[in-house]
This record gives sequence, C-alpha cells and structure tokens, in this order.
Amino acid sequence: MSLRRASALWSDVLITAMVPVIWGSTYIVTTQLLPPDRPFTAALLRVLPAGLLLACLGGWRPAKGQWGKLLALSALNIGVFQALLFVAAYRLPGGLAAVVGACQPLLVMALAWQVEKRKPARLALWASLSGVAGMAALLLSPGSRWDGLGMLAAFGGAVAMACGTYLTRRWRLPAPVAALTGWQLTLGGLMLLPLARIIDPPLPVLTAAQIGGYAYLTVFGALIAYWLWFRGIARLSAVAVTSLGLLSPLTAVVLGWALLGQALSAQSMLGLAIVLASVLAVQWSMLNAAAK
Repeated sequence: MSLRRASALWSDVLITAMVPVIWGSTYIVTTQLLPPDRPFTAALLRVLPAGLLLACLGGWRPAKGQWGKLLALSALNIGVFQALLFVAAYRLPGGLAAVVGACQPLLVMALAWQVEKRKPARLALWASLSGVAGMAALLLSPGSRWDGLGMLAAFGGAVAMACGTYLTRRWRLPAPVAALTGWQLTLGGLMLLPLARIIDPPLPVLTAAQIGGYAYLTVFGALIAYWLWFRGIARLSAVAVTSLGLLSPLTAVVLGWALLGQALSAQSMLGLAIVLASVLAVQWSMLNAAAK
C-alpha cells in the first residue's frame, strides 16, 4: 500500500472514530440535562429534525425501485435500533447492554461469511473477541442483573445495527452521503413517532439547559454523527466501522470519571486498555486487507 493511500485510510478511520466518541457523550447529556423517563421522545427529537434538514438540503430523492432498500436501512440503522437500544437501557445496567452491543463486529463478520463466503481475517476475529472481553472487564459488575427481555432487546439492537451497517455497505445506494443520511434519519424518526406519542409522557415546559441538551443530540448526536458514520461505511469495511463503535461506551466511562467523579478500578483500566488495543488491531487488519 502506498504511503498516500495508507494515510487516506487512517484519516478516514480517525474521522469515523469521532462518531462513537460523540455518541459516548449521549449518556451524560441525557442524564444531566434532559427531562427523565422520556426515552423515545429523546430518540425522536434526536433524529427527526436532523433528518428533515439533511433530506431537504441533500438534493436527492429515492427512485421508485429504491424505496424498499431505503426503508429497510432506515428501520435497521435508526428505527428498530433506537427503540431496542432504549428498551435495553431501561431494563439492563448500562455495562451489560454495552457488552452485548460489543458483539457487532462479530455479527458483521458472520454475515460476510454466510452471504459472501468471505472468511474473517484471523487477527480481526481474535481482536473482536478480545474487544468483547475487554468491554466486560471495563463495565460489568458482579451484581449485574440479567433481565431476559432486556438481554433480547440489547442483542436485537446489536443485530439490527450490524445488519444495517453491512447492508448499507453492500447495497451502496447511489445517493450523496448527506442525502442518504437525511432520508434514513427521517424515515427512522417517523417509525419512532408512535412510540414517543403512546409510551412517553408529554414534555414539560423546557428549561434553557434542556433545550440545549436536545439541540446537542440533534446537531452533534444525529446530524453530524450519522453523516460521518455513513461516510465511514462508504469508505471503510463494515467490520472496521462497527469495531469503532466500542469507543462509545469507553467514552461514556471516561466522561463519567472526568466530569462526574465516577471511580475507575484497576480491572476497569485493564478493560479500557484491551478495548483500545482490540479496536486498533481490527483497523490494522482491515486496512491491510483493503490494500491487497
């Protein structure tokens, strides 16, 4: 691989890695700034305004034969994933939900193996397994609750996001990244609308801090983050992109330590190091494979 090509690929990795770092800040924004007990409303306000803006400015409309794939991607990447994510968040400790979500790179490898008959690179496979182990060491506590419905929701959310990432890369709909992002956010947001209306209580009169929290989730957590995420999927392998998702709970832990004074044990520090090493190993393996 030429030095210029390698530099460009690593640049794409670093830009895409900004997304899970942004998403990792969602927990502290939600718990410290937003009204409580309105998970689907938070998800709706996060994705729908950003989606409408990007869809209107994107200058692209789906052709008649593209609607099926676009609806499937919108459900997998946004609607189903966000709904199951919040169900898991309310029924499981955050650490357990994150450990289940850490299996996404393994799910993408399994999809590529079954659909494309493409065996996973050994280094990427072992690094992804190490990432799950590191996430367990970082986040799990001895008293974690194993709620059955919560576990199913967490695993279902991981499957939805893994399938959505894989199919986004495989189908490659002929649309600008911003427009494709906008349509998925819009359609996924419309899928969340009934849940927010039926399940969540109405919003109270919002304070300036709460308005700022929702604005942050919309602008950074959805508009910028999802645009960069789908940009990354277009340029990197699906396994490389999903492995970067491990940086999201890691960021949440670091922010909790830095801003809220939450303790980090020696086991947590070891898990943090393992997760970082696994992410770097997966990127190295995937970039080497792309160069062949």
